[in-house]
Amino acid sequence: MRRADRLFQIVQLLRGGRLTTARQLGERLEVSERTIYRDIRDLIASGVPVDGEAGVGYLLRDGFDIPPLMFDRAELEALVVGARMVEAWGGSGLAAAATEALAKIGAVVPDPLRERMAQSKVFALGFAMPGELRLTLDDITLAINEARVLTFDYVREDGEASSRTCRPLALYFWGKTWTLAAWCELRDDFRHFRADRISRLEMGERRFRDEPGKTLKDFLKTVGGE
Repeated sequence: MRRADRLFQIVQLLRGGRLTTARQLGERLEVSERTIYRDIRDLIASGVPVDGEAGVGYLLRDGFDIPPLMFDRAELEALVVGARMVEAWGGSGLAAAATEALAKIGAVVPDPLRERMAQSKVFALGFAMPGELRLTLDDITLAINEARVLTFDYVREDGEASSRTCRPLALYFWGKTWTLAAWCELRDDFRHFRADRISRLEMGERRFRDEPGKTLKDFLKTVGGE
């Protein structure tokens, strides 16, 4: 965890008006008490109203809130373009989430930036994205997030068909084409599969855990990603 993320988490954990010890914070964030003491000192020095002391515990005074994030014009346009690309080429779940995220951002930014969002002339067109493929991407994404084994039929570019049982590791977008990186139990090796050539996909109840030689990190090594 980055230090900035850890400081943010400490602030969230100190909310609620109950004393929280450095030991409890350290256990939650998987760092030493000494690190927590240093982080608390830095938060206080930066103006965060933390009360308490070492050996007793800490709490956050009522009324304190972290100021909302603000974007400049270039950052905002980058978010708009990224969301439009997800809307056009992502799974149905991610596309809906991207639309909702844009609506939430538009609701809180100042009027000039909201107008800037509406005026962005960078678009992504998804008319070539079949609805069935969106649903396939939804299922693959869920299986990746929940570490569930996938079974599906697959047709290679040369027309050879096969049934595969795989550990899904990641999805990659190449511009109109999505590929699934996976550990294939049939080949006992890493394979990548074009999502638009997958059919009869089923997500099983069986979950998998990272094993040496079968992880996404190991896959990236085989393709020169590290």
